Amino acid sequence: MYKNLAAALAAACVLSPAFSQQPAPPVKAAFVYVAPLTDAGWVRQHDQGRLAVEAALPGQVKTSFVENVAEGPDAERVIRDLAMQGNQIIFTPSFGYMEPTLKVAREFPNVKFESVTGYKTAPNVAASNARYYEGRYLAGIAAGRMATEAGYVAGFPIPEVVQGINAFTLGMRSVNPKASVRVVFLGEWFNPPRERDAAMSLMNQGAEVLAFHTGSNAVMVAAQERGKLAVAYHSDMRKVAPDAQVVAVTHQWGDYYTRRVKAVMDGSWKSGSVWGGVREGMIRVEGFGSKVPPKVQQEVLDRQKAMAAGKLAVFTGGKAGVKDNEGRTVIPPGRSLDDAAILGMNWFVSGVIGQVSR
Repeated sequence: MYKNLAAALAAACVLSPAFSQQPAPPVKAAFVYVAPLTDAGWVRQHDQGRLAVEAALPGQVKTSFVENVAEGPDAERVIRDLAMQGNQIIFTPSFGYMEPTLKVAREFPNVKFESVTGYKTAPNVAASNARYYEGRYLAGIAAGRMATEAGYVAGFPIPEVVQGINAFTLGMRSVNPKASVRVVFLGEWFNPPRERDAAMSLMNQGAEVLAFHTGSNAVMVAAQERGKLAVAYHSDMRKVAPDAQVVAVTHQWGDYYTRRVKAVMDGSWKSGSVWGGVREGMIRVEGFGSKVPPKVQQEVLDRQKAMAAGKLAVFTGGKAGVKDNEGRTVIPPGRSLDDAAILGMNWFVSGVIGQVSR
């Protein structure tokens, strides 16, 4: 019937789906981490998101990551290398990666980029962030039930950090009007020895409970050693601070990352901005420590449910309004801040001991 084997094979390719429908190669997705990958913290939560992508899309995605990449020229070099290696989507979760991501994206218009915690977009660059401040407010309620003087170790006075400090203070003062929060800025995100030193200094100044917006678990370890309390951030840190941990504000990136990789796979990926919180499942409080009374735990969980249902807003003036720590009204009575005002926040609420650089 066939004059030669080549003709037979050609016919088979037409007749058999096995020959004509080969599986698509896996999507290549890369992640750039600003600090080393450790057992807990900012980088750990993003890596948990990466692993969630692999679990949700077995055989359909191939992920990789580069850790401990400094913001600036190093980040630009690494992001460019990942694009040249054929990655179809690159996640860059650090505020200081925003400009390097945008620069490299212009050179690789067919690669998709996800600027996580950035706010600038481009046709092939999407921005995303989480409303961390919502978890901070809830953690503040727990802290305020157990302490009056708090210390807060932070990286930089950018709006994201300022939002968290203010929300934590408002949460504390909603149940303990005399609560105060003393802030120390380090000028860097990840430096465990300096984070520890700042925590020790704050405890020496009377802090009974600590919070932080830095990249390691050093503050938690310091609180555990000194017999004080602390709020874990990014991850549950009871492993290193079983007695100190009050609660953990955890970041949940797996669902978002999976949806974005799927969008690359099916061709539906579009640029845009996402800012999700408790309602969207990107932020939650969990991991109460052994010293937190059940009544306090339930109070916080009830408030979290109210927030998820849209019945609790953090930055609202209520009946009396909200003043900053210099006495100016920043949220009038009966009013709430819109997203633009929250994103540009450059003041501290009353109760915060510290200044925002302007």
